Amino acid sequence: MEKVKAFAPATVANVSCGFDILGFALDSLGDHVILSKNDEKVLRVISIKGDGGRLPLEADKNTCSIAIRAMLDDLGSDQGFDIELEKGLPLGSGMGSSAASAVAALVAVNELLGNPYPKNELLPFAMEAERAACGTAHADNVAPSLLGGFVLIRGYKPLDVIKLSVPDNLTCTLLHPNYQLNTSDSRSVLKDRIPLKDAITQSGNVAGLVAGLFQSDYALISRSLEDVIAEPYRASLLPGFDEVKKAMLELGALGLGISGSGPTLFILSEGKEKHEHFVQKAKEIYDNLGLSLKAYFSRINTKGGFVIQ
Repeated sequence: MEKVKAFAPATVANVSCGFDILGFALDSLGDHVILSKNDEKVLRVISIKGDGGRLPLEADKNTCSIAIRAMLDDLGSDQGFDIELEKGLPLGSGMGSSAASAVAALVAVNELLGNPYPKNELLPFAMEAERAACGTAHADNVAPSLLGGFVLIRGYKPLDVIKLSVPDNLTCTLLHPNYQLNTSDSRSVLKDRIPLKDAITQSGNVAGLVAGLFQSDYALISRSLEDVIAEPYRASLLPGFDEVKKAMLELGALGLGISGSGPTLFILSEGKEKHEHFVQKAKEIYDNLGLSLKAYFSRINTKGGFVIQ
């Protein structure tokens, strides 16, 4: 095999109370990578579509090629590849854009090389791409994009990643308002220290959310989707956040939170029937703020990244 195409899904990281330790994968939304072997022993990013010319073609700066290089170095391989990236995700959206690109590239190269790694062992290479993109080799986007489903990052030394159960009827609405929020700005407002009472509350909510997922207890999931560590500070950076959250909860959402660093918001609900109501109300709120809105509906993707052809 000389050429393959792979897909990796968008993700929601943090999941309210799961700041930096929880994430889940979405259906349909994501990035595609077409990867071809070359005989020149070099990595080349030969084209990028859908990024508006904003992403680097240089192999030492692009998350696709950085992830592939990490894997090839681990294998001791000098095989060359040509990379074509098709972005299906907006940049800086809080939907795991850089993670999806890296994961799709890794799934593709692993296939072309005869699958030398089980899927879960590709994760450290994807994390190296996140280090280049974000400054930190975090896993809460790349792990669900790679493995699918809900994922818990229990620890990093050693890396300990656990797939969680997903209730059959758990669904997600994404609200992506038309403005950009830098991850560095979202990080800058966070506190280095948190009160003991907040740590206890957050721990209880994380445990409750995990239990709710395994028990398919939507009421428990709902009352556990509360973030007392990051959201109170990040909300001030997001126009209309408090109004949107209040409205979505009144319409019957299980919970609403900030996807990754924002500005995208995620809404978890039981089934699809309330999705259109969420979107209609959210558009009214953002229209009043002078902001356009893109909205998406998704079930939880339990497959993760995969080879298409």
